[in-house]
Amino acid sequence: MRADRLLSLLLLLQTRGRMTAQDLADELEVSVRTVYRDVESLGAAGVPVYADRGPSGGYQLLDGYRTRLTGLTSDEAGTLFLAGMPGPAAELGLGSVLAAAQLKLRASLPGELADRADRVRERFHLDAPGWFRGDEPTPHLSAVADAVWSGRRLEVRYRRWKAPREVTRTLHPLGVVLKAGRWYLVAATGTRTTAYRVSNILEAELLDELASRPAEFDLAAFWREWTERYERSVYTAMATVRMTSEALTRMAYVFPPEMSRVARAEAGPPGEDGWLVTRVPIESVRHGHIELLKLGASAEVLDPPELRACFAETARGLAATYLPESSAST
Repeated sequence: MRADRLLSLLLLLQTRGRMTAQDLADELEVSVRTVYRDVESLGAAGVPVYADRGPSGGYQLLDGYRTRLTGLTSDEAGTLFLAGMPGPAAELGLGSVLAAAQLKLRASLPGELADRADRVRERFHLDAPGWFRGDEPTPHLSAVADAVWSGRRLEVRYRRWKAPREVTRTLHPLGVVLKAGRWYLVAATGTRTTAYRVSNILEAELLDELASRPAEFDLAAFWREWTERYERSVYTAMATVRMTSEALTRMAYVFPPEMSRVARAEAGPPGEDGWLVTRVPIESVRHGHIELLKLGASAEVLDPPELRACFAETARGLAATYLPESSAST
């Protein structure tokens, strides 16, 4: 709407000082000609905006002029919780709304507080995803977000890990969660509430029926309980491992957090040789084999026998590959 654009232009000049017509056009995503017309409209409405000509010129407000027209719309107020996360806000389709909300909030602050807010923004940046993880395609994230915001049911075709791999569900959306760069939809179906990885949604259709939302539902509390329960359910077995103290320390850097945490909690005292015995949670023999190989010769699997046999076979294969024939046969 043109009224919103005029207000945004006014707030830009108020918060940033002198700006060229091209800078304003870039910020407002309009043409320079539109900026000229909008500036004329502000002047006609009594706003003291004037132009400085020349290479370093631009538009600016008369010194000391401030507008009080900084009220946030309900949509803009609702996006302030995403402040500092422009990437996720844009993925949810809220990038421009968040930008407008931040601009209005910045314009409403007195000079000293506004300068302090600018310093914080310039010196703090949140980068949520983990290292070496590319963007995960989430083509249906906007539909998921629409369902959450509007409180409407969502029908999805979803790919899961067990058979049948593809299922269709009618969900009551309760919230979205961004964890380590991955989006999850928390939703209820029947009497069950769980989390769905948004990248695994193959199709999504927003329905007209309203979703049911329990009055006492707390998204943050649910997510904390769900993640703890999920991590416990993933590790279905324990491996007894003899390892060096240095290997136990190294686990914090190369193992999943739960495996490292339990290994530290279960560790016995080191002997004179610096080796100790601990227990490590594993998902399966194959998973334990892959993970514990990270410790190389600094660890020895004692139990279960199937996992120890896997390491013995791996050791024989490595010896055949890397040692001379005469050494491998001795």
